[in-house]
Amino acid sequence: MATFLITGGNRGLSLAFARELIFRPASAARPTGVHVTKSDVTDKASIQKPWPYVEKALGGKGLDFLINNAGVAHWADDGTKSMNNLEEIFKVNVLGVHWVSRTFLPLLEKGELKKVANIASTVGSIALAPAYSFMPAPAYKLSQAAVHPLTVQYSLDYEKQNFAFIAISPGWLNMELGGGDMADWTPEQGAKASLDIIYRPDAEKNGKLLKVFVDGCQNAEGPTRYDGESAPW
Repeated sequence: MATFLITGGNRGLSLAFARELIFRPASAARPTGVHVTKSDVTDKASIQKPWPYVEKALGGKGLDFLINNAGVAHWADDGTKSMNNLEEIFKVNVLGVHWVSRTFLPLLEKGELKKVANIASTVGSIALAPAYSFMPAPAYKLSQAAVHPLTVQYSLDYEKQNFAFIAISPGWLNMELGGGDMADWTPEQGAKASLDIIYRPDAEKNGKLLKVFVDGCQNAEGPTRYDGESAPW
């Protein structure tokens, strides 16, 4: 039985992760039950509060997987000129990832698999920035640009301890943070494709920002190219 901790688990992609994991084949690394606890990833004291509950739920074992998925995105109709939410978004999307990862590292060190997946987006790619110019969310883009190097630094620091830290872009999903009916696919599809990456051998992914694979979209041009490869930086 594998153990997972997923942030933002009450809706959207996080909820889809939990559902997908429970119904994975018994032969896969998956949990056999679900526990729910409450925390605010922007508050270091709040992140500490679930620790005793999580430790008890693990029953003396370690944590195998951490999926950092709590995140926010807000529009700024006039672009950077009206970007008044940079601090708020960085606190959730970047500092929250760092604080949660740092807090639960001791439990991950006791785990057998030691995998941390930071759910990110290719909107933070400098190389792809022109392709995303239609999207008026500069603060969100900047936060996603920061998540990848944060992932890289963790991967370098903990590689010798057999950890794998990866960033995953699950694609444009139909949910509150995404584009609604304009999006490419559902949170359930995004969760399944992201887990396919998480289960890959560590050497193939440690420190990388990886796009999900969608059959039929692997040769598309621009942001909708879902080929399962590393995103351009």
